[in-house]
Amino acid sequence: MTTIDFTKYPKPRSRRHVSPNQYLPKDRIRIDLEYYPPLIPSIAWNEHFLNAQAPQYLDIGCGMGRFLLETALAEPKKNILGLEVREYAANWIRSVIQGERPHGVLGNAETLWYSVANGLPFITDASVEKIFYFFPDPWFKKRHHYRRAFTPAFLDECARVLKPEGTFYLMTDVPDVDAYQRETLRQHDVFDFEECPDDASWGLIQRTDQEDFSLRKNIPYVRVKCWKK
Repeated sequence: MTTIDFTKYPKPRSRRHVSPNQYLPKDRIRIDLEYYPPLIPSIAWNEHFLNAQAPQYLDIGCGMGRFLLETALAEPKKNILGLEVREYAANWIRSVIQGERPHGVLGNAETLWYSVANGLPFITDASVEKIFYFFPDPWFKKRHHYRRAFTPAFLDECARVLKPEGTFYLMTDVPDVDAYQRETLRQHDVFDFEECPDDASWGLIQRTDQEDFSLRKNIPYVRVKCWKK
């Protein structure tokens, strides 16, 4: 598989959180935020992917993009779109994509600075094969749970854009987040789901930076696959 020389793309200093307001839908914010991610009602895919087609894979909260980029390299016939609420991270991933395209790779990868709290209006119904939602910001304190993106409205959008045979992948190293997501799934009652205790049942080869960190530090994490009922 083609690899990328990341030394050509110095990473910006990573900051764990941005303004909490960026995790809320724009219509719930009473003040004008200069740095709120832009709303995206529609997209011309020919401006983002070399084959001018919509994405088959959706990486929500793609972070610094390791999983997104490696998946794009491993599956060049699948378009993968990353959504990231941190502008510096989205911009860095885009710099890698634009830097590598002249070398004939990553024409199938794109990332957008966007808050998924505003839904996925630019994604067509039943068009996505795989959705990845890995290591979301936990918002540990109960009074901050309303900032978690994993809501019934979010699940409605995931169910809408996912193909009937599509798969929705969840991964977290925070037990409370895992319990919260499973309970939200049960109450929503649109997805069946099962925990994947090993790599064979999980089925994905590429890993995120956080997954590798958890493995190195022996931090338990949970992987769950979901399907529409």
